[in-house]
Amino acid sequence: MNHPSESLPGRVRAGYALGSLVTGAFGTVPGLLLLPYLTDTLGVAAGVAGLLVLAPKAWDVLINPVAGRISDRTRTRWGARRPFLLGAGLAVAVLFAAIFAAPIKSGVYVALTFLATATAYAFYQVPYVAMPAEMTDDYSERTRLMTWRVALLAVAILVSGALAPVVTKQFGDGIPGHRAMGVFVAALIVVGTLGSFLGTRKAPTGKVLESEASLGAQLRTARSNKAFTRLLICFIIQAAGIATMLAGVSYFATQILADPDTGSTVLFACFVGPALLVMPLWSRAGARIGKLRAYVLASLIFAGAAALIGLAPVLPNAAVYVLTGLVGCGYAGQQVFGLAMLPDCIAFDAARTGRRQAGVFTGLWTAGETFGLALGPGIFALLLAGFGYVSSDSGTAAAQTDTAKLGVLLGFTVVPAVVVVLALFTLRGYDLDEERLSREGEALERTA
Repeated sequence: MNHPSESLPGRVRAGYALGSLVTGAFGTVPGLLLLPYLTDTLGVAAGVAGLLVLAPKAWDVLINPVAGRISDRTRTRWGARRPFLLGAGLAVAVLFAAIFAAPIKSGVYVALTFLATATAYAFYQVPYVAMPAEMTDDYSERTRLMTWRVALLAVAILVSGALAPVVTKQFGDGIPGHRAMGVFVAALIVVGTLGSFLGTRKAPTGKVLESEASLGAQLRTARSNKAFTRLLICFIIQAAGIATMLAGVSYFATQILADPDTGSTVLFACFVGPALLVMPLWSRAGARIGKLRAYVLASLIFAGAAALIGLAPVLPNAAVYVLTGLVGCGYAGQQVFGLAMLPDCIAFDAARTGRRQAGVFTGLWTAGETFGLALGPGIFALLLAGFGYVSSDSGTAAAQTDTAKLGVLLGFTVVPAVVVVLALFTLRGYDLDEERLSREGEALERTA
């Protein structure tokens, strides 16, 4: 059994980070294209389309903790988590392509295949997110590991989010274009699956601790971890705000920027490019002011820039793209520190209880995050419906009224900004820092 070391080899960090091609592609492309695919290609009414996108993701609230419990209790020569990376990751790739294959022109078909894909994704994401808590015991190394992961996540968002619309248009929009896009994204998922599985073959697997006897007992233990509960609620709410903005990219580019051909791609490039540059700065900020304060700072940058984009009707497009870059900088920090604080919460639980249940914690985390990401398109769809957005089955957006365009603008800017800021109030009382974790770890060693 391998044990966590203070510093992980670069090849292990890089191998683990490659899993972001899976999580980034699946987290980005459905949020970006699935809602407009339903409303502007399949002709599904906006309100109904929002429900079709939300329902499969809501299923993850139930399945993710189960996936975590199963991986907690798995024992193989590849470790507890890695077998799921390979099997579930390949299943996600095949099923993702099926979502947009459209053998029949039906919103119900899309919802059912999306449900199947979300189920497979749960068995990839939950073990994947659980691994850092077992790969290293070092407080700062977790931030470094997450910096690598989020850097690759930014690349995944750029490649999948920026190129997916290009591939769709290159193959003629409509159903043919979406079929080609589905195959393209599936290929990215395969690369991430194989990279994360093979790249972590020499990663430490940590000490196997006894787990709680039942799922109910594990869930009660998770609820008793106040720091985890506060962080989880904040991350869920912020995920909903971020996903609301993501769902509006195509609509914003078409209706507000009047650039349906390249607007989505440029927005994504501006969102991700600066984020890659500031990753080292966020790592230094975490070391200087602490993870919690850096997380709050990143959230405020995201919200402030998103709110300013609300002035887009009177700003040149270049200014909107600059502000989008600031949004991306804030988003990068949110991801780094949220994901670095999660293994701290898991380590605190292990030190407090002496039990191994990283899978249950990450199952709850990914269930909450996935539900938040699903709420975003639902929120945006409700705004579209409330402001009178007109759907189309031609593959091209219909002409919209000024009122409908206002709904698009608010959903892309002000609403996400408000949601992200309000979520920060749930972090009051979060008190896990390096000193406290060290004390708890020493106490566990004395009683072992």
